[in-house]
Amino acid sequence: MLRNLVYTTGILLIGIGLFCAAGAQAADALDPARIAEIAGWLPAEPRGVGPAISDRQAWEKVAAAAGFSGVVRRAEQLLERPIPELTDELFLDFSRTGNRERCQRVLGERHGRVPALVLAECIENRGRFLPAIEEAVCQVCAEKTWVMPAHDGRLENFEGKTIEIDLAVAAISWDMATAHFWLGERLSPATRQLIRDELERRTLGPMESYLKTGRPRLWWPTGTSNWNAVCMAGVTGTALAMERSAARRAMFAAAAEKYSEYFKQGFTGDGYCSEGMGYWNYGFGNFTLLAEALLQATGGRLDLFADPLIEEVARFGPRMEIIPGVYPAFADCSIGSRPAGRLMAFLSRRFRLGMRDVEKKGLGLAGGPSGSLFALGLYGFENSASVVPAVEDGLGRAPRDWFSEAGIMICRPDDPARGMGAALKGGHNAEHHNHNDVGSYVVALAGETPLLDPGGEIYTARTFSGKRYESKVLNSFGHPVPRIAETLQKTGRAAAAKVLKAELTDQADTLTLDLRSAYPVPGLEKLERTFVFSRQGRGSLAVTDEIRLAEPAAFETALITLSKWRADGAGLRIGQGDAALRVAIDTGGAAFTIVDEQIHENLSRGRVPIRLAIRLNEPVRSAKVTVTITAESE
Repeated sequence: MLRNLVYTTGILLIGIGLFCAAGAQAADALDPARIAEIAGWLPAEPRGVGPAISDRQAWEKVAAAAGFSGVVRRAEQLLERPIPELTDELFLDFSRTGNRERCQRVLGERHGRVPALVLAECIENRGRFLPAIEEAVCQVCAEKTWVMPAHDGRLENFEGKTIEIDLAVAAISWDMATAHFWLGERLSPATRQLIRDELERRTLGPMESYLKTGRPRLWWPTGTSNWNAVCMAGVTGTALAMERSAARRAMFAAAAEKYSEYFKQGFTGDGYCSEGMGYWNYGFGNFTLLAEALLQATGGRLDLFADPLIEEVARFGPRMEIIPGVYPAFADCSIGSRPAGRLMAFLSRRFRLGMRDVEKKGLGLAGGPSGSLFALGLYGFENSASVVPAVEDGLGRAPRDWFSEAGIMICRPDDPARGMGAALKGGHNAEHHNHNDVGSYVVALAGETPLLDPGGEIYTARTFSGKRYESKVLNSFGHPVPRIAETLQKTGRAAAAKVLKAELTDQADTLTLDLRSAYPVPGLEKLERTFVFSRQGRGSLAVTDEIRLAEPAAFETALITLSKWRADGAGLRIGQGDAALRVAIDTGGAAFTIVDEQIHENLSRGRVPIRLAIRLNEPVRSAKVTVTITAESE
């Protein structure tokens, strides 16, 4: 699969000349010399990722792989169900009500039909899924826009006033291009031309126009979030599979190389992803697919993996593990999120991380079907990871991982099976998918998180609007951090934890943060939070808040849980069974009250977090409050 073909340079230079003339007006034009160099590495004809249906040896291996045994059966079930209708009323539901789910559910069923049927046809090779594939392609291509309703706030795409590229456009395009490449002439000439025309109209044309003129206005090429990687991967993968001109393909590849530099700026130098684990899977996962696609298309010459930062970001997944299988749900992340198996297996082998069990389950066809054709095409067959020999020595289990640039510490117990671990968060309140959560933490025990960050909410129109922090799970109320003078944390880069101390030993880890800048409270002279994680016994975490004010004010700190809890003398019992915690509370003699409140926001699975406020009964000028968390059964 890793190959490069020779082609005629004369044709190539004509194409490059045309691009340079038009692109000279662009404010941030691509380098013509770099385009020419990349074009010299590309094959004469476009090529998608993965094997075409005619490569029966490759597809027979897919058919024999255990994880693919249900593919044909699921496709047969689709043949019995009509394609759900996408009405104007349904598309406009978000703009009218703010609800994303109703329309996105239908869009997911419509857009997921093509890859499911194409995969079944490639495995079976009997032609019986082809009519349904062509019908599904026609239906998707008839949609007014592929832009998601939530990304078309002014309805300019829906109304045909512009054609932009978003996350959905990128993924649909690359899947359509992959289907076109895999099935080839098994599709009718009309369907092949329809795919080609629509990908030019919706994806390649608009992107080329942006690169040359700045129109349509796309914010994501210079953005540093997951959008950059996802959209750039989809556009570039589409071009590599569809564009006949090597010069034009090189233009898209050069753009990917150039603008992916912005995506990398979204990580700290030590590889921390502030978007959270779910978006690391999504954003960095798509960057990985983009890098692999370019590597294969250029015969190994254009290598986005070569930047040392990429290996640091690749290690983010395993470094965030608190205890086996448990990760914090910081930012807009779902509780229970973990590194995606296919992605982690690829990265482990590619960067020789030695995660042997992960590699065994996720490399090649062992990972089973992907949600997209292009991901299967890159992960499921020979790639730059599969040709790397496995290593015997893995990452090992460090007592902690300290992302010093991000202010994030993962503390692990001596005994991962029985011990308690913690994730401690400094950072700031202008991170990607930000929550106002400076000073937050998570406690993990026995495969659970009895004290936690509740993660993100189900997205609505409010989530990414000026009303975002009205949500009690996105503002600091829904996090285990102080509240002072009934004031929550503010939003913005200035609201940042200053690391005063980070002392790391085999026995204990200590992290002291200055949190004053996060609270817009007049006269706040001191607010320091000190975490002390001890590895003695099954482990413990002491969280001490010290405050000093010019004038007396109300003060409380909080615990967040989804577990059952009860008061126990001057402390608390939280969680059940092996994951039960004991919380001792020391206020230095100041009277306090435990105030519990259910946080009713729109969380997945109907979850309702409980905020347990440790509220001092009288206003204070100074106070010191320590909660010490241990496993209930030593």
